[in-house]
Amino acid sequence: MSFMPWNDEFVIGIERIDAQHRWLVDLTNALHDRLQGRDDQGPPIGELLEQLVEYTMNHFIVEEVLFQRLGYPEEEAHRAEHDRFNRQIIDLLYRHEDGEAVSLQALELLKAWLTHHILKVDKAYVGFFQQKGVTA
Repeated sequence: MSFMPWNDEFVIGIERIDAQHRWLVDLTNALHDRLQGRDDQGPPIGELLEQLVEYTMNHFIVEEVLFQRLGYPEEEAHRAEHDRFNRQIIDLLYRHEDGEAVSLQALELLKAWLTHHILKVDKAYVGFFQQKGVTA
């Protein structure tokens, strides 16, 4: 069983965003497997963290461009959530680069944040997006 199993609860119904969320969940699982020693053939932890930082930032840009283009009324609060998370994962990467081991506790926080953000914060914009005709 994976650390953060993907399930239908994570599907928000907007294809591009669902695909990006799935990739983030898969990357979180890959990082977990690497930390647990289950995948010694995959990318090193630092590379996985770099991918996480890069992909998360790109994903957030996709959402934020849609917020701006559609006039999403909760844009500022949602963007603040993104900024907080970006700071957390960048800090995790920097600490790793400084020689600090990435802990399972840090990964649990990542999992909790992603789960909350997808299930609560992102799902909050779905109705608004659908009213504006965004489904893909």
